[in-house]
Amino acid sequence: MSKEPESKRAATLGDVLYAKSKAPVLEHGWAALVESIAAGDQLALHALYDRTHRLVFTLIMRITANREMAEELTVDVFHNVWQRAARYDAANGTVLGWIMNQARSRAIDRLRFESRKKRSLCGDMELLPEIPVDPHDELEMREQAETLQIALKALTPDERQAIEMTFFAGLTHAEAAVRLNQPLGTIKTRIRSGLHKLRQRLTSEAGNHEYA
Repeated sequence: MSKEPESKRAATLGDVLYAKSKAPVLEHGWAALVESIAAGDQLALHALYDRTHRLVFTLIMRITANREMAEELTVDVFHNVWQRAARYDAANGTVLGWIMNQARSRAIDRLRFESRKKRSLCGDMELLPEIPVDPHDELEMREQAETLQIALKALTPDERQAIEMTFFAGLTHAEAAVRLNQPLGTIKTRIRSGLHKLRQRLTSEAGNHEYA
């Protein structure tokens, strides 16, 4: 069997986080769902939501650290998928990458909006008060965060820094290269190798939870 080309490997955090111990859904299956959604098929939207909403929520929660905001933005992401499904272009990336990049962008945009609003109303940069959560929700959020943190520990410091800057801090690859004073090719290599390690670790974690 030929080795999978580097360009075809997981290139987004969505691809990595959705790694499963079971056989993965082929990309044309994801694309077919989006095509059905574009044609107005609500069942296809529900199917896509069922497969990806936990990942969308976890990523937004990781970025915003605000459960209420994460729940709201998760709904917004899938509303946007419903409205813009016809614009999806497989040439620009996988379906999972498309969805997770929307989630990332919306989370970062909301943080920027809240920051501007806070400066306007309060004239300072104090953090927003935490929204109380019940013990079950708090435990679930802690377990999700711990799973991701454990996976990130498998990376080298350089790989982790590159991934956190691009996926969690909202920088482009080029911006991260400038910030880290490294060649763009080096940053891309670190991200590629780091995502490969994350996928392996999270696949293992998924299997452990399934049979626990």
